[in-house]
Amino acid sequence: QVQLVESGGGSVQAGGSLRLSCAASGYTYNRNCLAWFRQAPGKEREGVAAIHTGGGVTYYADSVKGRFTISQDNAENTVYLQMNSLKPEDTAMYYCAAENGGCVKAYAGIIAGGDYGMDYWGKGTLVTISS
Repeated sequence: QVQLVESGGGSVQAGGSLRLSCAASGYTYNRNCLAWFRQAPGKEREGVAAIHTGGGVTYYADSVKGRFTISQDNAENTVYLQMNSLKPEDTAMYYCAAENGGCVKAYAGIIAGGDYGMDYWGKGTLVTISS
């Protein structure tokens, strides 16, 4: 059974930083795509960043480029999202999601918004940025 467990959310002031973690289990970690999505109240879920765990290729939404970094620890089957220069508009529930194979669905979610039927989801971790 695939499990994705997020941690690291919290409340910080604008300009601050947070690091989210997603621990994956029951999953063929090194041949697939892991991504971060977020959903703000009243808004559609959107892709934020993704990484192909086999090759390390990364993808980012324009809104977070230069501020967020997705990375992985293959030994720990964990993906991280380092979030710097946080803004109030980054406030959302952040979800870890996994896609079997490549990052096709994840990339679509990053470019166009929506979750495009990712194969697995975590329960989310809340990020709140105050101005």
